[in-house]
Amino acid sequence: MSDPQSEALFREAEALLPGGVNSPVRAFRAVGGHPVFVEKALGARIFGADGREYIDYIGSWGPAILGHAEPHVVKAVQDAASLGLSFGAPTEREVRFAKAVIERYPSMEMLRCVSSGTEATMSALRVARGYTKRSVIVKFDGAYHGHADALLVKAGSGAATFGNPDSAGVPEGMVATTATLPYNDVPALKALFSARGRDIAAVIVEPVAGNMGCVPPAPGFLAGIIELCDANGALAIFDEVMTGSRLSRSGAQGLYGLRPHMTCLGKVVGGGMPLAAYGGSRQVMQCVAPLGAVYQAGTLSGNPLAVTAGLVTLERLDAPGTYERLEELGARLEAGMASALRETATPGCVQRVGSMLTLFFHPGPVTDFRAAAAADTARFSRFHAGLLAGGVYWPPSQFEAAFLSLAHTEADVDRTITVVRTALERSRG
Repeated sequence: MSDPQSEALFREAEALLPGGVNSPVRAFRAVGGHPVFVEKALGARIFGADGREYIDYIGSWGPAILGHAEPHVVKAVQDAASLGLSFGAPTEREVRFAKAVIERYPSMEMLRCVSSGTEATMSALRVARGYTKRSVIVKFDGAYHGHADALLVKAGSGAATFGNPDSAGVPEGMVATTATLPYNDVPALKALFSARGRDIAAVIVEPVAGNMGCVPPAPGFLAGIIELCDANGALAIFDEVMTGSRLSRSGAQGLYGLRPHMTCLGKVVGGGMPLAAYGGSRQVMQCVAPLGAVYQAGTLSGNPLAVTAGLVTLERLDAPGTYERLEELGARLEAGMASALRETATPGCVQRVGSMLTLFFHPGPVTDFRAAAAADTARFSRFHAGLLAGGVYWPPSQFEAAFLSLAHTEADVDRTITVVRTALERSRG
């Protein structure tokens, strides 16, 4: 793909920003080449610095469920900005936002707004430790819950082991109380509870994994987490930063009919602005300052522009047929991509839940990180280059989920399937 303007901007950025970017995956290191610098976005399209148009399946990594620059959201944010950008004081809009979220998520009786998914998960785990007066947290291999020190941990050598730091700058002591397990493995979690149940404060899980590609929960996996936490006095935390209000009006917990002890939200509920939230039962959340001893604060928490964008987005998603429409588009894209794999005799599988999906260069099914890591990433890199050349903007990593929006059309999906077929043919080594 020839895009001299993006390439020149990237070279300039590399002298000013680590890797030329403000978040690592944007650097295209996993697929090669240089990133597209985006000039603007509208609906299901982004436009590069050279003016080239792409059908977008990143959607700002999930928030753009209505499409980019949705007119109602933009107008509401413009009106809010005219009243002031930030106050560092309570606003009526924060109350309205909290009511809207709690009405959609019955598991959340109280919540606290923050500015990012990382803040939400970090804070929820602190609350869980404060509430249970225990120190151990459990996460699953391949899951990403933000860049807080205690969560940057790689798996140990066994099925139920404590991990090691997965990033420079994280002392071993910061992950000494973080245990990692294979995703979708209830027996491993049961064994860990049998061995260390009195020490475990919380189990945090992406109810549909999206940071090792789209990996659905096995039947009974999520319910098993909640049941084991209930039986052992621990808290089950659903990290719905990615899935919240995307997979259903009430996120993955609504889709699967479950009620976790705590929930973390972000992305969609912020409408594209820096906004996230964590919450749970009233009893648990009363541990948070100023009511309780668990301290957490933020100057921009509940920012008036952000909660305005979030409120309007949630309201727009309440239109009849919204999630049915996303399911239709997702099923159409999944079927077309699966057909393209068969027609090109490409070893691979397409995994999808609602409007999240991943094409894995792996025969499938991909049920955990070990399977995901066995995918042919070199072929994915060639495939990704082919998609870009065909005008399709796809996540630049085999291990990231793609997202559809309400702005996508059947024509967009069909055009994408045609490009996918060509990219698959050209991706052969």
